[in-house]
Amino acid sequence: MRAATVAELHAFDEIIDARSPGEFAEDRVPGAVNLPVLDDAERARVGTLHKQASPFEAKKVGAALVSRHIAHHLETWFADKPRTYRPLVYCWRGGSRSGAMVHVLQKIGFPAVQLEGGYKAYRRHVVAELARLPDLFAFRVVSGPTGSGKSRLLQALAAAGAQVLDLEALAAHRGSLLGALPEQTQPTQKGFESAVWSVLEHLDPARAVYVESESRRIGAVQLPDALIEAMRASPCIRIEASLDVRVALLTEDYAHFLGEPATLNARLEHLVELRGRETVAAWQALASRHAWSELVAALLAQHYDPAYHKSLSHNYAPSADDRTFRTDDLSADGMRRLAQEILAAAR
Repeated sequence: MRAATVAELHAFDEIIDARSPGEFAEDRVPGAVNLPVLDDAERARVGTLHKQASPFEAKKVGAALVSRHIAHHLETWFADKPRTYRPLVYCWRGGSRSGAMVHVLQKIGFPAVQLEGGYKAYRRHVVAELARLPDLFAFRVVSGPTGSGKSRLLQALAAAGAQVLDLEALAAHRGSLLGALPEQTQPTQKGFESAVWSVLEHLDPARAVYVESESRRIGAVQLPDALIEAMRASPCIRIEASLDVRVALLTEDYAHFLGEPATLNARLEHLVELRGRETVAAWQALASRHAWSELVAALLAQHYDPAYHKSLSHNYAPSADDRTFRTDDLSADGMRRLAQEILAAAR
C-alpha cells in the first residue's frame, strides 16, 4: 500500500503520531493521537548506540523496544477497532518507527497507511501554507484599547456565525505583560503555527475573517510574517468604550492576578525601565493595598493606553474603510448586540 501525502491528512479515520512524547509535545499534526513506539529515554538510548556502537546494535535494541510498545498499543488503543479502521501513521521522517507500526497493523488486516516524509514533510507544508494562505482572506481587524472587550467580541462574532481567527486563544495568552493565563502554558512556536494553519485551512476565502489587532508577538510566540502583514493591510473595526466599563472588565478578567499582589508586583517590576521606578512603585503600592479599580485605571492611563495608541498608529493606521462602534455594555448580551450590529453593517 502506497504512502499518503500531507494533502491527504483528512482522508483517514485517525492520525497516529508514533514519535516520542517529547517530540509530540513540541508540535504535531492537529488532532493526532500520540502512540509512541519509543519513549524519550529509549529514543536517546538508541540514538547513542547508533553513534557509539553501530547501526546494527541500535536497530537490534530498538526493534525489541518498538515491538513491546506496539504490542501494548495493540492490547489497548487498537483492541476495539473494527477491521475497516484506517489510520494514518507518521514519525519524524516517515522511517522505521511509523513503518514498523504500519507493517504490524497491515499484517493484522487494518488498511493502515504511512505518511510520506513524516512530520518533516508536514512541517514543510505548514510553513509553505502560512506564507500563502493569509493573502487569500479579507481580514477585518477588531481594534480598541485594552479592556474594550475585543476577545469577547470575537467570541460573540463566532457565535453569530462569522469566521474568526482568535490568535490569543491559539497562543494561550492575552498578549500583554500580564497576559499569561492561569494554569495554562503557551504552545511552542511550531505548535502555535500548526494551530493557526489548522484554522486558516478550514476558512472560506469568500467570507470575511475577523481577527484582533495583535502585535507581532503574543507572549512567547510570534505571528507568521505573511499573516501579520495581511492583517496590517486590512480595514479595522474600532471599538470605543468608557474607562469605567473597561476597568470593570479588566478587574474581572484578571482576577487571578488581583488575588496575588506579590505575583502582580513581580510582573510590574518589568516595567521599571519603560515607565520609571517612581511610577511602578506607585502601582505596586496600590496592588499591596488591594486598591484594584484605582490600580487598573492607573495602568490604563499611564501604560496600556499610551502603548496601544503608539502601536496602533504604527501597525494599524486609520483608513477610509475603518468602522467605529461605541458601546458601554461589555456583558455577554452587550457583545451579542454589538456583533449583530457589526455584521449587519457589513452586509
